[in-house]
Amino acid sequence: MIEIIPAIDVIEGKCVRLTRGDYNQKKIYNEDPLEVARMFADAGIKRLHLVDLDGAKAQHIVNYKVLEQIVSKTSLTVDFGGGLKSDKDLQIAFECGASMITGGSIAVKNPNVFIEWLNKYGSDKIILGADVKDEKISVSGWTETTNVELIPFLKNYTDKGITKVICTDISKDGMLEGTAVQLYQNILSELPQMYLIASGGVSCMQDIENLILAKVPAVILGKAIYEGKVQLKDLCRFFK
Repeated sequence: MIEIIPAIDVIEGKCVRLTRGDYNQKKIYNEDPLEVARMFADAGIKRLHLVDLDGAKAQHIVNYKVLEQIVSKTSLTVDFGGGLKSDKDLQIAFECGASMITGGSIAVKNPNVFIEWLNKYGSDKIILGADVKDEKISVSGWTETTNVELIPFLKNYTDKGITKVICTDISKDGMLEGTAVQLYQNILSELPQMYLIASGGVSCMQDIENLILAKVPAVILGKAIYEGKVQLKDLCRFFK
């Protein structure tokens, strides 16, 4: 059974979604992320992916108060990402209640620090974020595309102990046009033991079924829920 992980993206303390990671294409869905988190928890969801988009842009943690509020006032297990660049950022995230953190840009730009985190906290707490455009890694809140190729990048980190990866196809994110199933199949054919978390493009229940057929272990979805394309009641069978 696939793990369903709703996402809350935060800018200026508000629940938003971007289109293809473009900060100029921002839509506010709720002024209060806690209200959204409570809605997820009340539906029976156990896990939340919380992204500090201000942090991603600022290169340091910003919306840690939102994290703290959600963790203290819901039963959700939260993985937190966006702008985590230093040991201090990580300390704040864990002190505010994150069960796991996601590191993306740091794993590309400062791999020694990321590996130190992995060795210190373990693979249960450190998730690798792999944001992809044309099978190349993008960083800095998707504002910069690198020449780093996806599969070798993932292999390098699985060799170092990473077990969980959130892979987002930027071209799909926020488009409600379906997920990058072929991309995920390619990854799993090379790295079958990976706990791959698909992200971006879910538009309907069939997209989730397609990921199940592709044996993808988990999926993050956001806009599909906020736009009413996927109903929480229809997801119940996945988290009971």
